[in-house]
Amino acid sequence: MSSSALPFLIRPAVPEDMEAVQAIYAHYVLRSCASFEEEPPSVAEMLRRHAGILEKKLPFLVAVSDGEVVGYTYAGPFRTRSAYRYTIEDSIYVAPGIVRRNIGASLLRLLIDQCTELGYRQMIAIIGDSANLGSIQLHRKLGFRQEGVLRGVGLKFGRWIDVVIMHRPLGHADDRVRTLAAQASGEANEQE
Repeated sequence: MSSSALPFLIRPAVPEDMEAVQAIYAHYVLRSCASFEEEPPSVAEMLRRHAGILEKKLPFLVAVSDGEVVGYTYAGPFRTRSAYRYTIEDSIYVAPGIVRRNIGASLLRLLIDQCTELGYRQMIAIIGDSANLGSIQLHRKLGFRQEGVLRGVGLKFGRWIDVVIMHRPLGHADDRVRTLAAQASGEANEQE
């Protein structure tokens, strides 16, 4: 499809969306390194994952155009240990053939807003494949900073794949850092 405007709306995902979500995800599992899964999960597994996200009271959103799911995003726990409870990880996929139409940015922006409202402080993006420039640029556009690259940690399609780690503070999470920097700058000015 072309990059012309595509009208869409974003809403919370419901179980009936999981067949379309599974089809979108299966495309990336089978044809890209965006996911390190090698076998697409079944619709039943996607239903289980959706329910698990909702049980944690986290957002799972879909973009719908002309009655069809054209993208989805959700937030999941970054790690299971309790110290990480205010840090989440995003996942986002847009249907093949309709990228670069503001669907991904709109989905991720709303996910960020909802997670901020829920009191989360940090969002992490673990991006499969350092050549996945679309995802890296999308995250950068929405305020994520690249924190590192884990080289060759995944093996898919017969080649070693990198993982790009990106990070974005939510809400006022980095106010303390800005305050400390301002204090340090003020102390430096006083000493001059």
